[in-house]
Amino acid sequence: MTDLLELLKQQVSAIVLDGESEHLFEKNNALNQFYPILLSVFKAKPGLIASLADQLNPCLIDIFQSNIGLKEKFLDTVSGAAPAPEIEHTLNKSIMPVMGFLQSEAGSSDPDAIVHLIETHFDGIKRALPQWAAGMLATLGINTAIGETVHQAEVRHVTEPVEEKKSGSWIALIALVILALLAGFWFKSCSERKQAETVTPVQSSSNQPAKFQLSTNAQGELSTCQIYVNNASYMNILQNEVKQIFTHPTGCGAETDAAYHTQFIDQESIPSVLKLFKGVPNASLTWMGDQLSIQTANNADANRLISQVQGLVPNMKVVGQQPVDINSTVDNSISNAQKALASINPDKIHALDVATALNMQIINFASGSSEIPKANQSILDQAAALMQRASQVQLTIKGFTDSVGNAEANKALSLKRAEAIKNYLVAKGVDPAQLKAEGYGQEQPKADNSTPEGQFQNRRIEFEVLNTETGKVREVTNQGVTEVK
Repeated sequence: MTDLLELLKQQVSAIVLDGESEHLFEKNNALNQFYPILLSVFKAKPGLIASLADQLNPCLIDIFQSNIGLKEKFLDTVSGAAPAPEIEHTLNKSIMPVMGFLQSEAGSSDPDAIVHLIETHFDGIKRALPQWAAGMLATLGINTAIGETVHQAEVRHVTEPVEEKKSGSWIALIALVILALLAGFWFKSCSERKQAETVTPVQSSSNQPAKFQLSTNAQGELSTCQIYVNNASYMNILQNEVKQIFTHPTGCGAETDAAYHTQFIDQESIPSVLKLFKGVPNASLTWMGDQLSIQTANNADANRLISQVQGLVPNMKVVGQQPVDINSTVDNSISNAQKALASINPDKIHALDVATALNMQIINFASGSSEIPKANQSILDQAAALMQRASQVQLTIKGFTDSVGNAEANKALSLKRAEAIKNYLVAKGVDPAQLKAEGYGQEQPKADNSTPEGQFQNRRIEFEVLNTETGKVREVTNQGVTEVK
């Protein structure tokens, strides 16, 4: 039987983490712990599935039934070294994609069909629940042993015809109804809940500029989008504009927090600017305060957009992208890989976890060289120690270059670099039969080779995992896992 949670991680995490560059390990780890908890809640409370489907931006506080203390405790547990608000934002973004995934797998949006799907896979879901989750779920009235709500059964047992007990039962029921009504009134949207969470005495100043962030993928389609503004009415207007312009059913994540200003500078021009961005590959904009920042994979696209946008926003400063700081980017990638590898339980090694960690690092070979940088050798040492315990898995190491120079020479260099990785791992004890090296040269570029930034992204090592038990090949990148055949 297909592992529902593994499919969920592969298909949803890549979407949620697309475009993220900070605290990747912590965010991915939080998602992995959140998924079995979310599915357990859905199984026990089918009504929540329908309720969330009707919301524009379902949030973590919905899952925890407006129990702010429980939500904060959960975030403290899963956030690790990352700021809790960032983890909460990531988990909020995951809820809609998870529901879309479940609807697709169940073949229906009907809550009963989704619950049936979860029940079919519930043994695996229970095994994946963190040990500490049982207490949190119990607070929500969910017994993880059977995955059902538990408070309702207790009410049915109070049936003795004793007047005092009946009275107490009615009082309890009335109290529950009142609490439910109050909860529905108090917690209408994520942003309103955040205001309620910060129970500070009557002082909510809007001290942060409204912010709008958007990026496109390689095809120029909407990839990520987020709105921060203290104006629910305008937020809905902007959401609809994004959906219509990019023909996108979901639109943006949104927060109408009181900490943000109620409007953007030159906001009447946002739709016109979005139309200019539509179709531009690998582009991003950040609209915040009096500055509009534009980044693209191609300098020509950036210059054209800046020129076109400047006339639309007379009260803003339009700025272009900054050069990539290669050293800090490489250092951060190595740090993320080290954390990911260190978190793997040596008694429960999954090849995809090892490959995902390996792909977090950037191996920045010197020009024309296949010598592995010293900074990356410690990562390969960690991986080799783990992979010796996963003998059923084969890794294909794929080398790529930019398009500078002769194509044949580039292909030979890419193979030489992949073989250098393979030979290093073998020298550290990995069975040669588990490893295969391939060189693709300048084929399959990830970014535009006309810019130094794009060339840097295209010079890379990637890993594919072949599980000899299933025969499935999966390509693993720092943005997720994709089954390729």
